[in-house]
Amino acid sequence: NCFVPTSEIIAVEETELNKKQLNIGRWQKMAKPHAFTVYYVKKARNHRWRCSDVTFWCVDEHLCNQWIQALKELLEMQKSRPKHLLVYINPYGGKRQGKRIYEQKVAPLFSLASISTDVVITEHANHAKDNLFEVNINKYDGVVCVGGDGMFSEVMHGLIGRMQKDSGIDQNNPKAPLVQCNIRIGIIPAGSTDCVCYSTVGISDPVTSALHIIVGDCQPLDVSSVHHNNTFLKYSVSLLGYGFYGDILKDSEKKRWMGPMRYDYSGFKTFLSHHYYEGTISFQPAKHTLGSPRDKESCRTGCYVCKRSEQQLAEQHKDCGLKQEEDEEEWKVIKGKFLAINAVNMSCACPRSPKGLSPAAHLADGSADLILVRKCSRFDFLRYLVRHTNQDDQFDFSFVDVYRVKCFQFTSKLSEDNESNVMDIGKKHFGQFCRDHPACCCHIANSTWNCDGETLDSSAIEVRVHCQLMKLFARGIEEKCKDEAAYSQSSIEQLL
Repeated sequence: NCFVPTSEIIAVEETELNKKQLNIGRWQKMAKPHAFTVYYVKKARNHRWRCSDVTFWCVDEHLCNQWIQALKELLEMQKSRPKHLLVYINPYGGKRQGKRIYEQKVAPLFSLASISTDVVITEHANHAKDNLFEVNINKYDGVVCVGGDGMFSEVMHGLIGRMQKDSGIDQNNPKAPLVQCNIRIGIIPAGSTDCVCYSTVGISDPVTSALHIIVGDCQPLDVSSVHHNNTFLKYSVSLLGYGFYGDILKDSEKKRWMGPMRYDYSGFKTFLSHHYYEGTISFQPAKHTLGSPRDKESCRTGCYVCKRSEQQLAEQHKDCGLKQEEDEEEWKVIKGKFLAINAVNMSCACPRSPKGLSPAAHLADGSADLILVRKCSRFDFLRYLVRHTNQDDQFDFSFVDVYRVKCFQFTSKLSEDNESNVMDIGKKHFGQFCRDHPACCCHIANSTWNCDGETLDSSAIEVRVHCQLMKLFARGIEEKCKDEAAYSQSSIEQLL
């Protein structure tokens, strides 16, 4: 016997019994048995969800109808559940299985839960983003993207951009307080990595994600805005990487014909090249958050750190306002030569790296973890990379620094002579300087920023974290997902 909350019942339907069922056990003694079937979420290991069902029989038709009506009324009380969804399918992402995955695994579940859908098959890049600026978004309870992280990024940019446009917010102003997006996004993973889905659900599985959408889960998510010279470039929710991860992306874009294997090839090639880049990082520490990047506790469902950080940010903004608060706080500066500069809003976990780039990063605390990997030997850098695949502390190196920040700026050495705007700002605010090792005969070059799997060519950027700017159909990663047994009649009675 097990207990399943009403919030995880998917549907209740009257059931027609066939002859084979009527001849089973004691039911064959009933003259005219009546039945109904309860479909519910069955939790398995590794955060995997499945749709299971149990059928109940009785001889009293009126009693059977009472049970059906009572259960349906309980489901109607679940106001967070979507009724009408807008679905975008990328037929080209990953292994080109998006359309098949949706039609075979997701659409039947939506139909069972009585969710109506408008489906759009994307035909070109930014199709979904452009379409979201035109549709009547208010008639939908959420937007679902079927594809990889690139497809999610496209839908996210469309929704956030639409909200700012409708509210008259200038996205090119890096200090503009952005309007929160209340329309939830559902992710049906069908890409190569599906990092966002893995980091917010705990597994990249289409059925599990579909069930989270059906039961109406809601997970707030921080979003970082990226600007250059007061011009908006991109939004980021997972990885913003310069150096190693930027070089991998830039090289892999030339080898798209290789498919997902291009990332392994480009990664190995980039590791052997061992390029490092000189520049200046300035940032404001996230003093409002309770956690630290070196914490052993990860962000989980109902995270206290995220809830408390949101409250503290709201109180600070109410008391002094965003602009005044930033003017008063101290900026810190780090100059040096770096193999990698990574800023993450979430752990960036995936099957290959179960802990991710920053295991203690939080989904909705209004901060990003800034990871600086200084110039070091190839062997030491390999040791650092290997730490992403095991349980060892990946920040426990003398050449790795990690900070929890709410905004930061970066200027490469090559662009400092030509672009003074970021440094001019820094001269007014910089309160602490940390210098790298003495100068050596190293080459000066620019890398590329990897923004959630898309390249940004501007090396000098300004990044700001917007607390809980958007919401997902997810609940964060649950602490434990035990195997669930089938429902019994007694457990249903306990539920009611």
